Amino acid sequence: MQVQFVQLLTTAEAAAYLRLKERKIYEMVAEGAVPCTKVTGRWLFPKAELDHWLASSVLRPVGTARPEPAPIVSGSHDPLLEWALRESSSGLATLAVGSEAGFARFVSGETLAAGIHLHSLEDGEADANIAAMKSCGELHDAVLIALCRREQGFLVPPGNPLKLRSIEDVSKTGVRIAVRPKGAGAQLLLLALLHRAKISLDLAAPSCPTGPDIAQAIRAGRADTGIATRGVANAAGLDFVPIAWEPFDLVMRQHDYFRPPMQALFNFLRSEELATRAGELGGYDLSVAGTVRFVN
Repeated sequence: MQVQFVQLLTTAEAAAYLRLKERKIYEMVAEGAVPCTKVTGRWLFPKAELDHWLASSVLRPVGTARPEPAPIVSGSHDPLLEWALRESSSGLATLAVGSEAGFARFVSGETLAAGIHLHSLEDGEADANIAAMKSCGELHDAVLIALCRREQGFLVPPGNPLKLRSIEDVSKTGVRIAVRPKGAGAQLLLLALLHRAKISLDLAAPSCPTGPDIAQAIRAGRADTGIATRGVANAAGLDFVPIAWEPFDLVMRQHDYFRPPMQALFNFLRSEELATRAGELGGYDLSVAGTVRFVN
C-alpha cells in the first residue's frame, strides 16, 4: 500500500505561501474561508488542500475549456477498488482524501472520477450519494455507477474486551475512539450515529487518514475502536461489530465512462478474479457492480 505523507504548514508558512499577512490568515480561519485543522491548540494548513482551494477558485475567461482531468480516482480509500484499478490495467491511480474532498476534486475537474460513500446526518435510510449528485449545480453531465455495497462497523480488538455493541457503548467514558478526517465517509457515518442517538462526543483527537490506519491504531493500543469496513477488520485480525451496509459508488462525467480507462475497470467488475478477491476480504456485495444508479 502506498504511504501518503501530508505536508502541514504553520500559520507563518501558510501566510508566506499565499503571500498574505499572518493577521489575514487568522481572519480567514475565523471566517471559515481557508482549509485548515487544529492540532493541540495550533492551526495547521494541509498544503494539498491549499493547492486545491486555490485551483478551484481560478477564474477562467468565457469559452475557455478546463484542462483534462488527471487519470485519478479521488475520494474514499477502499482496498478492493485499489486492487481492481491495478489488476484491470486501467492505468488509473487512487487519491484517498475522503468522500467529500474527493467529490469536490472531481467536480472541480482535477480527477477523472471519485469514489464516494456519503451519509445523511438526519435520515439513515436516505441515499446520500444520489442526494449529493442532485444538489451539485456544477454537474450537468455526470453519472453515478455502483461499484459495490460495503459493510461498515466498529473495529475492536480480538474478543471485544470492552463489549462494545452500539454507539451508546462507544460513547461511554474512557472509550478511546479513532476518528477519520472531516468529510470522510466513515466520519460522516460516525457523526450521523451520534446525532441520531443525541450523543455529544469530543472528536478532537488527531485523525487517521484511512480505515487501515484506524485498524493500526487499535492494534497498537492507541484506540479502543473506530469505524471501518469488515474487510479492513479481517485483514488486520480484529473483531467487527456491524453497523450498516452502504452503497459505494463511482461518479464520473458521462463521456469519460466510455473511455478505455473506465471501461477496463467496469469490464473487470464482472470477472471471477474480482469476486474471489471480494470474498477473501469480506463485507462486500457485488450484485450491483456496474449498474447505473443516477444520471445528472
